[in-house]
Amino acid sequence: MKLSEIVDILDATLLTGQDNLHQDILRGGASDLMSDILAGLSEGCILLTGLTTVQVIKTATIAGVGAVVFVRGKMPPPEVIELAKAQQIPLLSTPYSMFVSCGRLHAHGLTGLDGNR
Repeated sequence: MKLSEIVDILDATLLTGQDNLHQDILRGGASDLMSDILAGLSEGCILLTGLTTVQVIKTATIAGVGAVVFVRGKMPPPEVIELAKAQQIPLLSTPYSMFVSCGRLHAHGLTGLDGNR
C-alpha cells in the first residue's frame, strides 16, 4: 500500500515526507512502548503511536520504520518534526484512535509486523 493511500484511509495530515507519498508500506505496528518496535520486524513498516517525543523518531530510525502516524489528533513539537525531516521519516497525524486506525488499515489489506492477517 502506498503512503498516499494511508493518508487517505486515516484522513491524516501529512506533517513531513511530501516526497515519499509513493513509498510502499507493507506492514504496520502500533505501540507506545518503543521497545516493542525495536523487538519487532519493523523495516519499512508504519508505526502508529500516541507518543510525540524525540524518542519515537530515534526508535523509528534505528528500526528502519518507513513512516510514523500520531493517533488521536496529536501533533508533535517542532523538534520532533525537524528530527523526522533530517532522518527523512514521513510523519502523519490522524484524528482516529489507535484501535480505529489499525482497524482501518487492516481492512484495507495492511498486515501486522509479523506478516499475519
